[in-house]
Amino acid sequence: MPQVTLNTAIERSQDRAEGYDYLIVGAGFAGSVLAERLATGLGKRVLLIDRREHVGGNAFDHLDEAGVLVHRYGPHIFHTNAQRIVDYLSRFTEWRPYEHRVLAQVGEQQLPIPINLTTLNKLYGRDMDPTQAEAFLKSKAEPVESIRTSEDVVVNQIGRELYETFFRGYTRKQWGLDPSQLDKSVTSRVPTRTNSDDRYFTDTFQMMPLHGYTAMFEKMLDQPGIDILLQTDFAKLDPQLRYAHLVYCGPIDEYFGHRLGRLPYRSLRFEHTTVDKEQFQEVAVVNYPNEAVPYTRITEYKHLTGQRHPRTSLTYEYPCADGDPYYPIPRAENAELYHRYKALADEIPEVTFLGRLGTYKYYNMDQVVGQALALYKHLEQAEQTQGEEQSNTAVPDGA
Repeated sequence: MPQVTLNTAIERSQDRAEGYDYLIVGAGFAGSVLAERLATGLGKRVLLIDRREHVGGNAFDHLDEAGVLVHRYGPHIFHTNAQRIVDYLSRFTEWRPYEHRVLAQVGEQQLPIPINLTTLNKLYGRDMDPTQAEAFLKSKAEPVESIRTSEDVVVNQIGRELYETFFRGYTRKQWGLDPSQLDKSVTSRVPTRTNSDDRYFTDTFQMMPLHGYTAMFEKMLDQPGIDILLQTDFAKLDPQLRYAHLVYCGPIDEYFGHRLGRLPYRSLRFEHTTVDKEQFQEVAVVNYPNEAVPYTRITEYKHLTGQRHPRTSLTYEYPCADGDPYYPIPRAENAELYHRYKALADEIPEVTFLGRLGTYKYYNMDQVVGQALALYKHLEQAEQTQGEEQSNTAVPDGA
């Protein structure tokens, strides 16, 4: 992978032949995909920087001390309905089929989540069929006239009892706010089923990079025209570094020095451990909705990767207020503040904001890839248009 030193980057940036067309801040999905496309598709010179010591952003995986492949920043499960996203990423990885399943610890039982027929029958000691389950949920539902919050969504669909059992505590831990204080989009993402489908996702494509995310990123970025500078903070970047256009995948409010106030994010703390057994839990992820339990979930990675190993590694996940920004907090006042920052961004055409942090929106991995590919297409069309205009204004031979 083409890593360079800061001094080398500065020298190349000031060279007319090797100068950088683009500086991209952030080597996660958004920045890496765009870097590859610009370098490979348009022949651009790109400098990709990241404040961490690795590429891959939050999808970074590695072998831990026990030799188990783990995700440093919590589980990342790839799923999409978009063939074009799969086709693009397949240039850089083979795939392992994987359908994600999650259990929720409720009392002494572990029950499938999202709620499905099995969940309801086990929880209530019933033997309902799908039609009976649908009628049962309808009897539990408490209609809400105007659905505005995450609490409204769940209570309206399945009632307060199931809301309290599965959603309220988990959401309060995850976001540090009651569901009644969060936009309806948070719980709208989680369906309720009356059949026995226990898959967490129902997308057409559900799989994991065969050799891991980091290997995929390294192959993606191993292209002529891309230089990589790690452990580099954009805010402290040497002003001697030259580039024509900036693509910023960090927090948009941070770029502007938080001049309008800080955009709120939820962070995470991870506790990684290895245990001396081949398997710790039945599925990759077990959720803990009870507020008395300080963590939200436990992940066992061998379910995701298919790795065989006599020991197994786990991650306990603790949401928190401080730390790296992971999740934009979906509330109306936060969206309003973001739009004020976006108005500032629109005034500087030489800077483009991209990704979950750059656009203050929760995206799945495939959506970030799609956003980066869409930006590339826009830049490609702009370049073609500019080339045609220059061709049309050229002085004809013999004039």
